[in-house]
Amino acid sequence: MQIYKLSLSDAKKYIESLNADKGGVNIMSKKTKIYTLAIKNLHVGAANILKQDALSIGAELAVPEGVIIAKDKYVDALLIASQKHLEILSRKELAQPFGLKNLAKELKKFIDNKHFPRKIMGILNANEDSFYSNSRFQSKEAQERIEKMIEDGANIIDLGGVSSRPGSVYVGEDEEFRRLKSTIDLIYSKKYFEKVDFSLDSFSPKNIEYALNNGFKIVNDITGLQNDEVCKLISTYKAQAVIMHMQNNQTNMQDNPSYENVILEIDDFFQERVEKARSFGIEDIVLDIGIGFGKNLEHNLLLLKNLEHFKHFGLELLVGASRKSMIGHIIPSQPQDRLAGTLTIHLESLRNGANIIRCHDVKEHIQALKVFEAIENIN
Repeated sequence: MQIYKLSLSDAKKYIESLNADKGGVNIMSKKTKIYTLAIKNLHVGAANILKQDALSIGAELAVPEGVIIAKDKYVDALLIASQKHLEILSRKELAQPFGLKNLAKELKKFIDNKHFPRKIMGILNANEDSFYSNSRFQSKEAQERIEKMIEDGANIIDLGGVSSRPGSVYVGEDEEFRRLKSTIDLIYSKKYFEKVDFSLDSFSPKNIEYALNNGFKIVNDITGLQNDEVCKLISTYKAQAVIMHMQNNQTNMQDNPSYENVILEIDDFFQERVEKARSFGIEDIVLDIGIGFGKNLEHNLLLLKNLEHFKHFGLELLVGASRKSMIGHIIPSQPQDRLAGTLTIHLESLRNGANIIRCHDVKEHIQALKVFEAIENIN
């Protein structure tokens, strides 16, 4: 007899290889993925009911001492359960009091995750003050840069006319338009938009409208759809919206950023902005946690480690940490020396639920992605 440990992601494939009953494969595979869900401010009555219900099916609920005698009215808890357990609890708690009906609905969101194709978004900066000098270009170089990204395998090209690095000051709509116009015109005249999707990294209605009218399909808004005019344009053109989280604005976002709970506060922000987008008729939405936008190193690391949490929205997730300063805070380095750190962050992001990676180095990311998927998909 021999025994070896399987990756959890391989368990379903292995069960299938055993020629197990098809219904059994589905049931057993749901038991291989374990969820650890932190629950804040749970009514003590709900905690006692959920504790008993969880134990009755083989799951666990960790609670503070004193819950059984209702020492505190509200408590925090940790639910440890398989997918199968969550399916049962999401049905069972619908009939229970103390807010458990709402909890049941939230539990269901965590097991109804959608799967989206993975994409590499290349960065194209038509400005003179981007933090990574190699990403900047003059208008005469645009054609060469775009064709190289397409050749390297980019799925999306994200064009930006202004810097959003910490401390940067917005140059205004007219100057942004001056920087962008020739490149947008080139993309339209050469019909590059028929080969890859183009995104505009902007919060300016004037520039967004010009881009959407000339072949662009995506609006990458660092203000997270703050401006109603931007929402109207995205809706009118049926474009995709990237909602990014940023604390404050690009000028002061890194002035001692603070959160009580960075995961929950960004979750609340996304909830609000997704509802706003849908109120304008926008349905094609991507969420971006905004690495480095009003976050310190600890915030960034927590968000990356817990990225899977945000999958409960059922939307695509984008991560862009390309050559950012968080890498330099971990190991002192300049932007031009941060490719290895960038690839590490982005591959871990894919593992944790991201499906769009925004990067400066398309060719290297395509290679890393192909190797990552080869390991992931091996039987």
